[in-house]
Amino acid sequence: MTRFFSEKYKALTPYVPGEQPQDRRYIKLNTNESPFPPSPAAVRMAAEEAAKLQLYSDPECGVLKQAAAEVLGIAGDRILFTNGSDEILNFAFMAFCDAEHPAVFPDITYGFYPVFAKLNGVPYREIPLKDDFTVDPEDYIGAGGTVFIANPNAPTGIALPLSEIERIAAGNPDNVVVIDEAYVDFGGESAVTLTEKYPNLLVTQTFSKSRSLAGGRLGMGIACPELIADLNTVKYSTNPYNVNRMTMAAGAGALRDTAYFEKNIRETLRVREWTAKALQELGFTVLPSSANFVFAKSDRIGGEELYRKLKDRGILIRHFTVPRIREFNRITIGSAEEMQAFIKAVRAILDECV
Repeated sequence: MTRFFSEKYKALTPYVPGEQPQDRRYIKLNTNESPFPPSPAAVRMAAEEAAKLQLYSDPECGVLKQAAAEVLGIAGDRILFTNGSDEILNFAFMAFCDAEHPAVFPDITYGFYPVFAKLNGVPYREIPLKDDFTVDPEDYIGAGGTVFIANPNAPTGIALPLSEIERIAAGNPDNVVVIDEAYVDFGGESAVTLTEKYPNLLVTQTFSKSRSLAGGRLGMGIACPELIADLNTVKYSTNPYNVNRMTMAAGAGALRDTAYFEKNIRETLRVREWTAKALQELGFTVLPSSANFVFAKSDRIGGEELYRKLKDRGILIRHFTVPRIREFNRITIGSAEEMQAFIKAVRAILDECV
């Protein structure tokens, strides 16, 4: 850290993304990427836009809004597209949090929430998950701040039913409630329809997981037009051209290729069920998942040790050092072949522990 670094950021601990090592070829089960390539339509449309990169992208994201209206039934004034869902989440911290409106979120959840709070200089309160790692909706009724809930939660994969999300939105009429639906397509219930009923509700989603565009960086927020206008004020004060031409085109192609999207979801759910069962047969505790990953621990080997031994074998999973979950690992659901290789490696490692 240099002497030029601003005092307001010197105590900031940045978010640590999942490993992206370049030293060898790995089976990557650590960052919840899709094992499937982007839709052929997404690739074709992105390639067509590559010839126009000398021109700025459309700051209104008209192509994407049209696709969203056709496929998702969301009007253009109710949606904001961003550079990944991390950007829309940061916009929400900037727009809806301050000293009088602290951020409120679970203690075990997406690790960027406390970073965004500290980055933007807003106070925050973490509410412990229950003993079974579920969110208790009662903890968020009248929370006294801007609520952020990942649903399904990460890294647990556990989802709240839509009825409980509605209770939280209704129970905070004077504060914004942000529901982060990065993994909703894998078994959760989306709260998008509730944004028409609750003017304080913002739903965020990403194209990184279920639509195979992690490298494209595309996210979106859905809310009433007034909340979207607030967020646009932040966007146009920071980066008006936040979604590039190729990503915008790829996103439209991914949205419209519903058959490809649905096929990949079905396969992910099938492989997730197989993986969870295989881990349980090996004695693992596996939390119920509505995401494209499972969260699991074994009484026969520590979480960090399993992570390291798998990495030595060319398989990456995600380990967290937070005391409450340090014996767990988050395992992305890859292809059927990748998960078979993962289970084979785990079985071999456990055999060595005898």
